[in-house]
Amino acid sequence: MSGQDELGRRMAELGEGFDPELQGIESRWGADTEQLYREKGFGTRIGWGERPALIVIDMARAFCDPSYKVGCDQTATLEAISQLLAAARAAELPVYYTTIAYLPDGQDGGMFVQKIPPLLELQLDDPGSTEIDPRIAPAEGEVIVEKKYASAFFGTSLVSMLVSRGVDTLVLTGCSTSGCVRASAIDAVSYGFRVIVPEEAVSDRAPGPHYANLFDIDAKYGDVEPLADVLEHLGAVAVAESGRAASRVR
Repeated sequence: MSGQDELGRRMAELGEGFDPELQGIESRWGADTEQLYREKGFGTRIGWGERPALIVIDMARAFCDPSYKVGCDQTATLEAISQLLAAARAAELPVYYTTIAYLPDGQDGGMFVQKIPPLLELQLDDPGSTEIDPRIAPAEGEVIVEKKYASAFFGTSLVSMLVSRGVDTLVLTGCSTSGCVRASAIDAVSYGFRVIVPEEAVSDRAPGPHYANLFDIDAKYGDVEPLADVLEHLGAVAVAESGRAASRVR
């Protein structure tokens, strides 16, 4: 068995039998790992700022369809994102989507598509694979950012749009946890944004990589929080915004 195969086997074991509603993501790695990280000061809670935005990463048709090599069944994740979209829109928060698409020969994907050839299923002239899943379709005025690489920020104008709207906190959702979500979380904190990841609103092809990267994001780059807690906060933002709007009318 190669080293990569052994790694894959161990990652699969990490995801087996894990119930996120009953266990914290830290517990998947055992008490010793959890204690080590806490003793070393990892996992400090950053919390929310004053102006959040919701980012929906790569929830295009192909990623939500198991018939594509890049895809899997995203039903539960789509349902969670739908709830977050409703809450963000009620609070009149900025919402951004990303999708990923390439020229037929993949020259615009560089080494990324050479490393992951199935990405070439995502063609610029094929909206059937690259448009956002209709179950969470963008509303009028919500921007879809086209990207070529893992991070929502690399080679895009996303950071400029966020800064221009005074955003200081990003709620990251979508797929995959170990790829584009993680890369976007790293870039987001590097640009000075607070990062919130609702656990049920991100997904991956296999549970091992999913939980490993949730653990790492929570330890180093942002706060991984239960969906219910994120929805509660967005609800409070909506109430506050409604109060400000009423004050302006008076």
